[in-house]
Amino acid sequence: MAETSGNNLAVTLFSEILTNEQLIRNRLTKVLPKGMEISHFSVLNHLASASAERSPGQLAKSFHVTRGAMTNTLNKLEWAGYVHIRPDWDDARRKRVAISPAGRAARDVALAAITPMISQVVAELGEDKVRAALPVMRELRSKLGSDGEV
Repeated sequence: MAETSGNNLAVTLFSEILTNEQLIRNRLTKVLPKGMEISHFSVLNHLASASAERSPGQLAKSFHVTRGAMTNTLNKLEWAGYVHIRPDWDDARRKRVAISPAGRAARDVALAAITPMISQVVAELGEDKVRAALPVMRELRSKLGSDGEV
């Protein structure tokens, strides 16, 4: 009986997370600047906070996506002028990615667009509840991201 209860709890937890993820994506998509996708914002936000250039492989690993998916996102960002992609001076087979001034500005515009929406959600939930949920969410991410198995 306890195993069934634990399984139900696990299924309920993951169902809630997946439903919330879809709802968050829908809301973010509506408020992001025209033409910007969540993946674009995520990469720009990551690069804006990074202290150094990243390789496409490092970015793919950070976002748990394939190199091909990251290359596709980076190509779109480069075409828009939001990132600079250059050869690695130490190994010409590799590339280095940095956010451009236009990319930083686009990220700032996107952040300004989403901040009211996410702030409202946090206010409605209550800061104490959000603070209490963060350690559990971080631990879950850590367990899922470590090797793909909990």
